[in-house]
Order: sequence, then C-alpha cells, then structure tokens
Amino acid sequence: MDPNTKNFLSNQLMWIVISLGISFAISWFLPFPVSLVAIIGTFLAINFYMRRYQLRRMGAGGFGGSFLGGAGNSSQVNYACISCGQRHNQGSCPRCGSRMKRAEF
Repeated sequence: MDPNTKNFLSNQLMWIVISLGISFAISWFLPFPVSLVAIIGTFLAINFYMRRYQLRRMGAGGFGGSFLGGAGNSSQVNYACISCGQRHNQGSCPRCGSRMKRAEF
C-alpha cells in the first residue's frame, strides 16, 4: 500500500474512533433527547474543525481565503490559438481571428 494512502486511512480511522468515543461518552452522561442533539452538534463541530485544518494544510486558509480563489491560484489563464499558436487573453485570436483556443495554465 502507498504510504500516503496508509497515512490517509490511519488519519481517517483515528478521527472516526475519536468521534465515536465522544459520542458514547455524551450518550452515557446525558439523557436521550439532550444527548442526541449534543452528539449531532459534536459531529458537526468535528467535521468543521477537520475541514478548516485540511484547508489550512493545503494553503487555502481557514476563513480568509477560498479553495479555488486562494493565494496559491493567483495566476492568470492564458489561451493559445489552435490555428496559428498565438498566445492571447481575448475571445478571438488577434492574429487570425479564430475563436478556437486551448487554455494554458
């Protein structure tokens, strides 16, 4: 098994065990209707925390930046004309007028 996959699976298993442990502890100490609400709230809080943690690790920030528009993706998309190869950022090629283009990142 790939080390990255093994690390990912062990991390996911760890958070599942932590979540179940917290849920069992809440259901042990609180009565039924209150424990159900507390377990759902805890589950949502753990998911929110894990999402923020993963986004921060990828460099997109927690609240400050979005995933697609973060600081890491600030480069501009350039286009190249399929007919003549001219690079441009317009709707049609300035050299030959063709609207056929491919994106270059």
